[in-house]
Amino acid sequence: MEKKYTLKEKMGALGPGMLIVGSFIGPGTVTSSTRAGAQYGFTLLWCVIFSVIAVIVTQGMSARLGIITQKDLAQNLVDDFQDRPTLKFLLCGLVAIAITIGGFAYMAGDLTGTSLGISALTGVSTKIIAPIWGCCILIIYFFAGDVVKNLEKLLGVCVVIMAVVFVITMFIVKPDMGAFFRGIVPTVPKGSLMTCLALIGTTVVPYNMFLHAASAKRTWHTPEELPLCRFGTNVPMIIGGIVTGSIMVTSATVMKGMEVNNAMDMAVQLEPTLGHFAQPFMAIGLIAAGISSAVCTPMGVSYVLAGLFGWETNRSDKRYTAVNAAVLLTGIVIAALGTNPLGLIMTAQAVNGIVLPVVVGVVVYLTSRSRIMGKYKNGPVSIILGLGIFAVSLILGVSSFIGVFK
Repeated sequence: MEKKYTLKEKMGALGPGMLIVGSFIGPGTVTSSTRAGAQYGFTLLWCVIFSVIAVIVTQGMSARLGIITQKDLAQNLVDDFQDRPTLKFLLCGLVAIAITIGGFAYMAGDLTGTSLGISALTGVSTKIIAPIWGCCILIIYFFAGDVVKNLEKLLGVCVVIMAVVFVITMFIVKPDMGAFFRGIVPTVPKGSLMTCLALIGTTVVPYNMFLHAASAKRTWHTPEELPLCRFGTNVPMIIGGIVTGSIMVTSATVMKGMEVNNAMDMAVQLEPTLGHFAQPFMAIGLIAAGISSAVCTPMGVSYVLAGLFGWETNRSDKRYTAVNAAVLLTGIVIAALGTNPLGLIMTAQAVNGIVLPVVVGVVVYLTSRSRIMGKYKNGPVSIILGLGIFAVSLILGVSSFIGVFK
């Protein structure tokens, strides 16, 4: 019989899920959602719903794998393909290279995105703010004690701030509910395919599956705790979807047909509704999104490489620490040069798209194996959902790969 947990226990289980939501709701998600609403109105709202379903399924599988095996995703990948060295080498090499390159690009984009919000409030140049903020994150990593536990708390606060800011804004602008419900029906307007894929790609992020498996095995240790893990996964992912959807709905209401260069452009269009509070509202939301994503990116890359190459995932292992520092320092340098954040985000999404089907395929494969999961392997519904997500991610990967050479 499944154990019943109290509300207090369930609320305490939200940490690992909040870590993931804080990671995928960054400046890239805010900007992609804003541009989707401005260009296509409510038409692509179904992409957000699909993304939420996809992230619940894939992150749930990853977390379950971590709990049952007490190994993270990378360790399971290495162990299961041990007797197929060529395939193991190809998979591990592809994942390591793509995750690292994507992490560098995301880090620079996150730092620049956060600095856009701070710059809007202070007037200080983003070229100055971005590297300063990067150095602050570096300090957090090296002097914050139990980094994972502290980050879970910090990101929980950031996600709540984003939810409050963006959901309140959505209700204030009074969207057309008829158009809202029509947007739930899947349609792909001409020229919108890459926007659809970008919306999905900013939510279903490869290194988050590695991060969630590692975080779950640290938090829970027995199969009896799986219901607690499910609650701690599903609720944060749904909140993340609400945040993303509210951004799109707001931009679809106030910005339809307008040019969007970054998420702060929405602030101008909100002035008739929010007045002098428009810019602070968007700035605070963007800062929270940037903080949550930026603090997770280096840790996500480090967890992937640690699992693939057998490192410890704590500061006692200098290799793990060096990767954290390298991702941050690279992001600081690129951001300080004033590189276009949209270009960085698009580069990261292209790399993300190439490796995403590989990681989704590995997750579905590993969690469907009796030898690994025993009676806790995927059921028929989970397998069908997983294969459907794999198919969409494969389209995303092929499109991203083609886009690189255009």
